[in-house]
Amino acid sequence: MPPESPACPALAAPVPLVLVHGIWDTPRLFGRLEAALAGRRTPLLIPHLPHGLGFRPLEDLAAQLDQRIASSFAPGQPIDLLGFSMGGVIGRIWIQLLGGHRRTRRFFSVGSPQRGTLTAQPWPRWWLPTVADMKLGSSVLRRLNGDYSCLEGIDCHSYYCRTDQMVIPPWRGVLPLGSVRALPVLSHKDLIIKPQALAPIVADLLVP
Repeated sequence: MPPESPACPALAAPVPLVLVHGIWDTPRLFGRLEAALAGRRTPLLIPHLPHGLGFRPLEDLAAQLDQRIASSFAPGQPIDLLGFSMGGVIGRIWIQLLGGHRRTRRFFSVGSPQRGTLTAQPWPRWWLPTVADMKLGSSVLRRLNGDYSCLEGIDCHSYYCRTDQMVIPPWRGVLPLGSVRALPVLSHKDLIIKPQALAPIVADLLVP
């Protein structure tokens, strides 16, 4: 009898991509990014995380993100996560404080005030905790930046623009480790809608 043919190795399951929007945004923010990806990153999860007009602390929004990820994917399923603006801080809270590091393969921070922004300074926490959590030296940012060991096993990428009007100064809008890239756009929102910003982000998202 002829020898049995070796079994074909199983194809690796695609790694889901989770996109997290920023303040005053909705999942529609990512329409142009989705179009640029052209179905090449699936499964794709884009949860809506309403902040109640600024009354929900970022840790509450991260807990909501945790619930959406848990209900969408199996417990052991690795994911890639991209956060725009405030969404990058929410994603980082989930990774570092809620155990998300155990399943995150790659983390993309796009125009996110990872070290705070001066635009959040005037807003008191009792009024707008969503915004106040992004102040320079806020309690949650101190926790994140005081120990980022949970990020060390994750492939991290930061993108910012040098003339950002929301993250001030713009250099504070990057993660403490991983690659950092300034994109050739003029404004904060351009980072997620302009072709010259989307092209390098998509290229990185499509790296195997």
